[in-house]
Amino acid sequence: MLSPHSHMKIRVMPKTTESIRNLCKSTLYLFLTFVSPFILYRCIRFLSMYSSSSTSAPKTDAEILRRKRIEKSKLYFDITTPKVPIIYSSYYDIRFFGIEKLHPFDSSKWDRIRGFLISEGHLDKNSIVEPFEASTDDLLVVPPLAILPNWLVRMKVLSPFRRQVGGTILAAKLAKEQGWAINVGGGFHHCSSGRGGGFCAYADISLCIHFAFFRFTISRVMIIDLDAHQGNGHEMDFAGDGRVYILDMYNPDIYPFDLTARNYIKQKVEVATGTTTDGYLKELDKALRVARDNFAPELIIYNAGTDILDGDPLGGLKISPDGVAQRDEKVFRFARERNIPLVMVTSGGYMKTSARVVADSIINLSRKRLIDLSPRYGRR
Repeated sequence: MLSPHSHMKIRVMPKTTESIRNLCKSTLYLFLTFVSPFILYRCIRFLSMYSSSSTSAPKTDAEILRRKRIEKSKLYFDITTPKVPIIYSSYYDIRFFGIEKLHPFDSSKWDRIRGFLISEGHLDKNSIVEPFEASTDDLLVVPPLAILPNWLVRMKVLSPFRRQVGGTILAAKLAKEQGWAINVGGGFHHCSSGRGGGFCAYADISLCIHFAFFRFTISRVMIIDLDAHQGNGHEMDFAGDGRVYILDMYNPDIYPFDLTARNYIKQKVEVATGTTTDGYLKELDKALRVARDNFAPELIIYNAGTDILDGDPLGGLKISPDGVAQRDEKVFRFARERNIPLVMVTSGGYMKTSARVVADSIINLSRKRLIDLSPRYGRR
């Protein structure tokens, strides 16, 4: 028989263990919130030995090397069975032993978007296009290559990002063939050839455009960046490049506060913290009219972040879910009426509801006949 003192120990130990567990969780959360972004931002500034050699080479040599890398890339491939130009891979999602759940970034957003579309009968799971992971040579088309010292972090965090980069690059090919394509991931618009930032390790938008320039011999691309944050990465990459027209509609009161990059925005639309749906959509209508008059693109890259949603902890805006659907509809209609191929990437969005909003917007685009979710072969 146990003594009374033994009973006391049995009661106290679980409470002590639970207290330690809670303390560890709190400490880990603080670490992830404040330290991990710092580590990521610094680490992604490092270049591999290949990147260093290519950036120090004369411009003509660097361009030749870039073309060779694009030529041998496997990221563009032909679709041999009927598919829908929606790109996704189960490798997109970040799983880091459960630790990712403590970070503000929704690391399973992409899978949940796909899940909504399939479970509700809007999309056949076998009709989705799965991309390859971008290789080191693919990424060095727009250096730097992100390097983290821990192999586990590379496998669990950077590999999913590389797969999403492959999806964004492939999306341009599918858009040229079918008129539109949606990469369920991607949109790392804070990363440029000179630095990383935000939650962005690779410059997928810039890479997508460089691949398109070479593979399609096009010379005019428009970026419509409607994420709540300024897209300072692609703005630095195409600074002074007349082939790329950037329409960036963002909240100037939040990260990244990149005043240098703002100088390279062709069409800047600043929407203040607290902007609501009606005001936002009116500004967008005006912005699209101006863009239509100023530039005639051969391809549109649409960065469709949902961090503009009311309640998003990082966006500062107050746009309703229906407002997001209307926003996406306006952009797709803008492209459709001019017969311009459009690539959409999902970019930021830091609430669990973002996945539902993205899925509903895609469903709305289908209902409005701006996209067709029935499988077909690559060429339209």
